[in-house]
Amino acid sequence: MALLQFMTCGLPSSAVPASIHCDHLIQAVTGAEEDLKRSLVTNAEVFDFLESAAKKYGIEFWGPGSGIIHQIVLENYAAPGMLMLGTDSHTPNAGGLGLLAIGVGGADAVDAMTGTPWELKAPKITGIHLKGNFPEHGWTSTKDLILHLAGKLTVKGGTGRILEYFGEGVFNQSCTGLATIANMGAEVGATTSTFPYTPSMRAYLHATGRSPVADAADEAAIAGYLRADDGAEYDEVIEINLAELEPTLNGPFTPDLATPLSKFPILLQEKGWKDEISAALIGSCTNSSYEDMTRAAELARQAKNAGLTAKVPFLCTPGSEQIRATMERDGLTAALEEVGATVLANACGPCIGQWKRPESTEENSILTSFNRNFKSRNDGNQKTMNFLGSPSVVTAMAFSGKLSFNPVTDSVSTPTGEQFKFTAPVGVTLPENGFESGNPAFYPTPNPKPQPNTPIVISPTSSRLEVLEPFESHFPNNEPGELPAMTCLMRVRGKCTTDHISAAGPWLKYKGHLKNISENLLITAVNDENGEVNVAMDHDAKESLEETATDTIPKVAQRFKARNQPWALVVDENYGEGSAREHAALQPRYYGCALIIARSFARIHETNLKKQGVLPLWLADKNDYTRISSGDKIQTEGLAELLAGSRKDVFLRVTKRNGEVLLIKTTHTMSADQLKWLQAGSALNHIRAQRQS
Repeated sequence: MALLQFMTCGLPSSAVPASIHCDHLIQAVTGAEEDLKRSLVTNAEVFDFLESAAKKYGIEFWGPGSGIIHQIVLENYAAPGMLMLGTDSHTPNAGGLGLLAIGVGGADAVDAMTGTPWELKAPKITGIHLKGNFPEHGWTSTKDLILHLAGKLTVKGGTGRILEYFGEGVFNQSCTGLATIANMGAEVGATTSTFPYTPSMRAYLHATGRSPVADAADEAAIAGYLRADDGAEYDEVIEINLAELEPTLNGPFTPDLATPLSKFPILLQEKGWKDEISAALIGSCTNSSYEDMTRAAELARQAKNAGLTAKVPFLCTPGSEQIRATMERDGLTAALEEVGATVLANACGPCIGQWKRPESTEENSILTSFNRNFKSRNDGNQKTMNFLGSPSVVTAMAFSGKLSFNPVTDSVSTPTGEQFKFTAPVGVTLPENGFESGNPAFYPTPNPKPQPNTPIVISPTSSRLEVLEPFESHFPNNEPGELPAMTCLMRVRGKCTTDHISAAGPWLKYKGHLKNISENLLITAVNDENGEVNVAMDHDAKESLEETATDTIPKVAQRFKARNQPWALVVDENYGEGSAREHAALQPRYYGCALIIARSFARIHETNLKKQGVLPLWLADKNDYTRISSGDKIQTEGLAELLAGSRKDVFLRVTKRNGEVLLIKTTHTMSADQLKWLQAGSALNHIRAQRQS
C-alpha cells in the first residue's frame, strides 16, 4: 500500500534509501519448500507488481523466501545511531543495534520517500535500568524480560514514549537478544526502544559483514556518542533486577497478561483450562535469530537422546535465508526435524495468520515465541489461546504436551518410563564458522538505479491490486469549515486492535486492493449496544431496497457510502493497538468515515487516520463514550476556527434519535501540518498540491 501511495506522487525515485520485503504472503502448510513454491504461483501478480515498482523507482527488492523484514534489516541495514522508518509496528526490532527505528504507516513512509519532512509528537523518555544478569538456572532470557515488562506497563503504558535501556544488564545481553526486547516494545505501545552501543553490537556488525560500520560506531562511542549523556534525566525510570526474573508466559488474547511460569499451574486451575497444548511454534521476527535456533536445537538433541519426540505439531520459522542456510550447515535443522519439527519458509507465516491449520471452533491452547496473541490472529479460531514465551520454553514444553509443565523444575516421562529433565540450553550467540549466505537468488542488487521505463505490473481485472484514487476533501473547495453532518455507525466495545479493524490471515491477499479488503472492516469488533460481533444497526434502512435493520458492519458501511452519508465511529481505549496496518485507516475512509471519537488511541493508528483524512478526537470526559449511539447525528463545532488557526477546542453537537441534543467536549493531537492534511482530504493530497504549486 505504501508503494501504491508513492506512485500517486509522480516522482522518479525515492528520496531516501528504501527496500521492499515480501514476507507476508507465504502460508504455512506442509513445510518450507512446498509452501514457497505454492506462494510463488498463488501470489505471482503481487510479487510481480512489487518487483516492477522496485525496478522503476530504484528500490532494493527482497523477494519471497528471503526472510522476515526485521531480521533482514538487522542483518543488513541497521546501524548504531541512525533513524529508520519502517511500515510495520515491529520496526523497532532494529533498535537491538542501538538506533531509533520507528514503525509507521505507509503514508508516513511516503513522507520520507518524497523528501517531505516527517514529524512525530515529541515522545517522553522512559529509562529502564537493567541490573545484573539472569538467574543461574539458565532458563530466563530477554524474551522473558520483555514479557515481564509488558505485564508491568500494559499494552498502552509505553504510548508516546521511547524506552531507553541502560545499566550493566544491557551489556550482558547479545545484540539479537536486545532486538527481541526492542521488538516487543511495540506491544506496550512504545514509539521505539533503544540501547547504548555495546560490544555485542560490535561483534554482530563484524559477523554480518559490516566491519566499516562497526569501526565508525567505535569511533563515535569513543567520542562520547551512542550512549546516554552524563546526568541524563528521564521522565520515568523503571528498575529491573534481572536475577529476580523467571520464565514467563503471556496471554491469552493480549500480550500484557504476564504470568511467571512457576505460577502458571495455579492460573490454569483457576481458569479451568485444559492442561494440554495443541501446537508449539518458534520463530517470528521476535525470536528467529541464530542464537534462538541454537537453543531450540540443543533442547531437541537432549530430547532425542532421551528417546523423546514432540507430542504436538512443532513448527519452526527461520528469520532469514542467512539464518536458514547457517542452521542447515551447522546441523540445527536436522536436530529439530529429527524430533518431529517442521521447518517453515523464511517468512512471517503463522505469526500473522498465514497458517493453514485444520479448521476448528474448539477451545485449545498453543505456545509460541511470537509477539502478538490477539483473538483469531493465528488460525482464525476465536477460541485458540496463544501463550507467548521464549523459544527455549516453547520448545521444552512441546515435549511435555502440557501447559503446566515447567522445564526449570519438572521432568518428562520417556518411552521407557524413566524421568528426564532438560538442562537449560546455553545457545551460541554467533556462528563459529560465520554466517552462511544461502541462495544468492534471494538477495537484491545493492543500490539499484531507477529504471523509469519499467511498466508497473497491475492488471485492470485484478482482484488483488488496484491503482489508488485520491480521497475527496470533506470541505467544499478545500476551504476551512466544519465536517459534514455525520451519522454514528456504531459504538465499538473494548479492545479493538488493527486485527479487529482489518483482519489478517486470508485477507492479506487483498492488501493491494482497497475495495476488496474493505469488506473485512471491523468484522471481529463488538457492538457495545447489543454485545454482538460484526453486527451494526441501520436506522435508515429502506424496506423498498430490501435493507434490513441490522447487517454486518461492512454491509452497513457500504450502504452509508452508497447514500453519500458521511459517518463517525465511537471507540474505546487504545483504539488501533497492534500492527501498523494502515488498511485499518484506509478502509473506514474508503466507506466514508470522517471522524473517530475515542477514549484513547494507539499512536501509529492515530497517525494513520490523520494521514487518510479521518479526524481522530479524544473524549475530554471518557464517560461520554456511552452518550453517543448508532444513528445519532453528529456535527463538529469549532473545527472551522481550528483549521483557520484561531481556536484549539472542538466540540461535538450530538442529536439523539429522540431529538435530545448533547454538546460533548473533545481534545485532539492535530499539528498545524496535520490540519492541512485533513483540509486537503489526505496527506497525499496535500503533498501533491504542494508539488504542483
